[in-house]
This record gives sequence, C-alpha cells and structure tokens, in this order.
Amino acid sequence: MGDAAWASAARLSILLFFARECGMRAAGMSKRPEVKPWILGIHAYVPGKSQSPEGRPLVKLSANENPLGTSEAALQARSAASSPADYPDPGSNALRAAIGELHGIDPARIVCGTGSDELLNLAAQAFAGPGDEVLFSRFSFSVYDIAARRCGATPVEAPDKDYATDVDALLTAVTDRTRVVFVANPNNPTGTYLSQSDIARLHAGLPAEVLLVVDQAYAEYLAPEEDDGGLALAAVHENVLVTRTFSKIYGLAGERIGWATGAPHLIDALNRIRGPFNVTISGQAAAIAAVADQAFVERSREHNRAELTRFTTAIEALGNHGLRPVPSKANFLLVLFEGDLTAERALGEIANAGYAVRHLPGQGLPHALRITIGRSGDMDEIIKVLRRLTGESA
Repeated sequence: MGDAAWASAARLSILLFFARECGMRAAGMSKRPEVKPWILGIHAYVPGKSQSPEGRPLVKLSANENPLGTSEAALQARSAASSPADYPDPGSNALRAAIGELHGIDPARIVCGTGSDELLNLAAQAFAGPGDEVLFSRFSFSVYDIAARRCGATPVEAPDKDYATDVDALLTAVTDRTRVVFVANPNNPTGTYLSQSDIARLHAGLPAEVLLVVDQAYAEYLAPEEDDGGLALAAVHENVLVTRTFSKIYGLAGERIGWATGAPHLIDALNRIRGPFNVTISGQAAAIAAVADQAFVERSREHNRAELTRFTTAIEALGNHGLRPVPSKANFLLVLFEGDLTAERALGEIANAGYAVRHLPGQGLPHALRITIGRSGDMDEIIKVLRRLTGESA
C-alpha cells in the first residue's frame, strides 16, 4: 500500500472510531463509570464558615463548637496516646465501657463511630434502600437528607410547627414505605425540643418495623429534668436507636467521635458496615478522659445556660424591629429576621465585626441566622452589632 493510500485508510479508521464512540455515547453506552442517580441528588454538606468572603479569619460562631474548648484531662490523654503507627482498638472497647458506666448501658449495646454523622448514615444504610422512605421534620439536620439519598431511599420532610418538630405531622407522613424516622432533640438548626411525652408519643405511633433514630447531639446541654427519655426507650424497644457525639459539649469536634445505643440487632447491623478502625487512638483516649471529667461538662452547660438566656433576652428586646429568637435548648440560637433588617445584611455586618455565624438559605431559612453561643465578650459584640443595625444603639 502506498503512502497516500495508507494515510487515507488511517483517516478512515480514525473517523470510524469517533463515529462509533459518538454513537455509543448517544445510545447511553459511555465507557466511563456512571454515578448512581440518587447520589447525584445529594447536595454536599456545607460546614460553618470561619473566614470572611475575602479570606479574613473570623471568630467562629457558626459550627456550635464549645467556646470553653476541651477538658484539660482530655487534652492530656490525647497527647499521651500511643503511637499513631499502631492501629486503634477496632471495637473502642475501653471507650464503650466508660460510656456504659456513665449512662448505665451495657457496653455490648453501644457502637462508636466517626462522629455521630457516620452512625446516622449507617442507620439509613442498614434499614432503608431504593423504594423506601426516610422521614424527618422540616428544618432538621441536613445530614438526614444526605443519609437517605446516599442509600437510594427517598427523603420525606414533614411540616414543622413554627420551626419545631411536629409529632402529629411526622406520624401523618408515615407510609408503608417508611423505614427510618430521624428526630434531632434538641433540634439542629432550630434549637427546639420535644419533651419526654412527645418522644414517647411519636414512638408509640410508629409501626414496629420503622426505626426511630433519636439524634441527641445536644442532649448534654439539657437540665437533668429535661431528659427526653430516648435512652430509656432504646433500652427496652427493638426499634429505637439513640446517637450522641463528643463534638459539642465535650469539645472534641476535631477528633470525630460519636456513639449510638439500641437493641442488640441494631448495634450488630451498624457494626457490620462501619469502618473497621473508625475511631482513632488519640480520639479514644481523649473521649475516655472527657467522660470522666463531668465537672468540665457541668461548667460548659452552666456557661451555655447563662449566655443563652442573656442573648435570647437581648434578641427579644429587638422584637419591635422584626427580630425573633426561636426558643432553644441547645448551644445556639436561631434568630429570625422578619422586619426591615435582613439576615443577609446582619450576616455581613457581623462578619465586619469579626464573627462568623451560620446563614442557611439552603435549608429554607434565608431569613434566619444560627448563632453559636460563644464567650460572654463574643455575645456582647453580636448584640452590639444587632442593636446598631436596628437603631437601638445608645
């Protein structure tokens, strides 16, 4: 074959190749891996910001971290932990024993996770899938929607009652496809709270084959008499799972440690699919020490109670300017902007003052800011900004 004929044949071969490729793609036969459609429906979790749009560092009141930091005992235990070259205890046995002793739970009925986020996702994955529904209230933790979609289930939002979880609305939304119901108590991002009787009524109204997950990430901020009874339900029923975290009052958000408790078959299911070494050596050591330092927990709870009360009162005083606090039992306050001052403007001015707070338009709250309770001076500055913006400055 001459050079001209060879070149012509080569060009024809290339053209045929591209024609075949285009035809295959047009027919939906792409040779690349295709993402499952339910994964494409996920909007990735957006964490609280710690800097301004131009990159200036801000005091972080956007992620509900403990303003008092971490227990000194936990910090020392974390530093003294064994070599990072070693694998951690895969079962977090000593940590589960410490948690069990504190709460009166058999350690065999406890599973630890990479934050409670891992356990929430695993609960949906273990008990729901394509064709099933995962139910939660409007204005709930955004991870619930992600957890549902991640396993191919359909997320279902029940209507709220003035930003609070509505038990009747949840029960009305249950169908024969419902497999998991998530309830955060206190709720994030609203701070609202369901009483023990509310949680009991919700559980009693659910079919026995539906898993009720009570997310108690902020439970340690409640007074003892405000216990919602979730742990007691999990101890005696086969369809209740309670999750907690060391990220909030314990001040160990950076270590990513959570735990869950429930009936043996629930814990067995989560153990089957969790990461095999999902809590680090330093995390386990720090959490064990943190559990033992309940004086730090009480100090953090008391600080939050005092500052939350003071901040709520200050916002209530601006009610004639359209600011309204949603009653909170957590370590943050959701402030609604229902007058001339918008949440967007307040967000910008608070950033100019050096603070990051949480704006949540993606969760249907463009008119609200979630503000973590910080140190006393931090809250004074936020109040000062809001008073100036509403014309209430002295």
